[in-house]
Amino acid sequence: MTGFGLRAVAFCPLVVWCLSGAVAADEASLDDLLWMAGSWEGSTGDVAMEEIWTEPRGGVMLGLHRDVPSDRPAFFEYLRIEQRESSVVYIASPRGKGATEFILVSADAAGVVFENRLHDFPQRIIYRRRGELLIARVEGDVSGDLRVEEWQWRLVNPGQGAERLPE
Repeated sequence: MTGFGLRAVAFCPLVVWCLSGAVAADEASLDDLLWMAGSWEGSTGDVAMEEIWTEPRGGVMLGLHRDVPSDRPAFFEYLRIEQRESSVVYIASPRGKGATEFILVSADAAGVVFENRLHDFPQRIIYRRRGELLIARVEGDVSGDLRVEEWQWRLVNPGQGAERLPE
């Protein structure tokens, strides 16, 4: 996941968050991610950002991410999260090109962590929900250093999962 308008963030206590009430990845289902459904918007500097997620149906959630800077072409990414026999998988296709898969490694009522340690960057994709905010964070090792990028959007059009929002 790459794009314009990204904000580098200092280390966050991911390990503590992952251990606080997290469900084992093999116990999670796509329905546990209903809280992500909806249309989300935000901005940073001169970049307007959007992320849209459909509700889980037929074993899949579909997503779209778009960053629109005022002075250059938009970055976009097609996304999907699939329920497979023994796992939940996040699949990203930046600019509609080749897909990269990340396996769900942790989930709780307000967040999920997907991981692909073999990918160059990112190796982890993290989504958290705080009321009307959706926060996405990607992180991974780049030449021996932790690289972090984070986005934050406000809910503008909820999916049916809105009534099950964590606070």
